[in-house]
Amino acid sequence: MKKALIILILFTSVLSAELYKAVFDCSSSNPRYIVSRMLLIEKTKNMMQKDGDEVDFALTLHGGCVTMVSKNYDFIVKDEDIKYIKKAQQTIKKLSKDGVKITVCAMSLAANSIDKEDVVPFVHISKNSYIDTIKYQNHGYALMPLK
Repeated sequence: MKKALIILILFTSVLSAELYKAVFDCSSSNPRYIVSRMLLIEKTKNMMQKDGDEVDFALTLHGGCVTMVSKNYDFIVKDEDIKYIKKAQQTIKKLSKDGVKITVCAMSLAANSIDKEDVVPFVHISKNSYIDTIKYQNHGYALMPLK
């Protein structure tokens, strides 16, 4: 009887699990805001998974948000902002390891004087992150703008 009840509870839990699909689109150039949003993405993902839900997240980066993907961000970021960019980069590395797909826009890299060779290896370089964001939306991902 106990085994049947446990199996029923587990089965009901699986049936009620949600799939959350979202693309977070970051264009902000404010390092404090960027790190706060990266930490919020991580916290949100963890909360959903703790509740037994499935998470399929993507992060697209363009505009001023791309500095955090550079191996040499200390050359392109103000000294007082380095600690925020460093923390943001640590967080997106962890997110990447946890299955979040991270894409940076090649046009924004060029606009911010970041060579493609300087991009951290866990980030995919796209010719245009708008195209990626549109594709995600066309596949049912909720758009979460970070400006």
